[in-house]
Amino acid sequence: MEAMLAIVVVVCVAGLWLAGLYNRLVRARNGYRNAFVQIDVQLQRRHDLIPNLVETAKAYLAHEKDTLEAVVKARNAAVRARDEAREHAGEAAAMQALAGAEGALSRSLGRLLALSEAYPDLKASQTMMQLTEELTSTENKVAFARQAYNDQVTVYNNLRESFPANLFATALGFGPARWLEIGAEDAARREPPRVSFG
Repeated sequence: MEAMLAIVVVVCVAGLWLAGLYNRLVRARNGYRNAFVQIDVQLQRRHDLIPNLVETAKAYLAHEKDTLEAVVKARNAAVRARDEAREHAGEAAAMQALAGAEGALSRSLGRLLALSEAYPDLKASQTMMQLTEELTSTENKVAFARQAYNDQVTVYNNLRESFPANLFATALGFGPARWLEIGAEDAARREPPRVSFG
């Protein structure tokens, strides 16, 4: 009788521990999903600004049609990738596709903004200056939101990969989450310039 009682107590304690582990994993997963929502909000704002930027530039850059079309095409691809990532936040394929699409959009926007420097009337346009300022502000907000998301993914992955949670996490349906990383090309572009006096 005492042995049976001891087994029941051990099973109850193990069940409570497993329920607690499950709840911690759920909270951590919901944390990174919520953080992704913040990225989504900022990316939506970024994507909404781009058509206005392109329309403003069109009046001045009529013969730069390829550049404008590249920006629109990259924006549309980024919107599709964002929609997919919204449904699959944290999944490796979705995060990689989103990072790639956003990197391509950043590169095409960079070409457009560099090109606009060559056109003094466009550069001096109040609308263009305002849109560029809003875009820069939004880019900063995206960076902060991405950092918060990556922090939450780290918390989740640390919990899921720590012993003894790692023995149960996959069986309970908690797969690894992926960071949203900037592309290697973007990282190289952001490195500070090297100065040499030789």
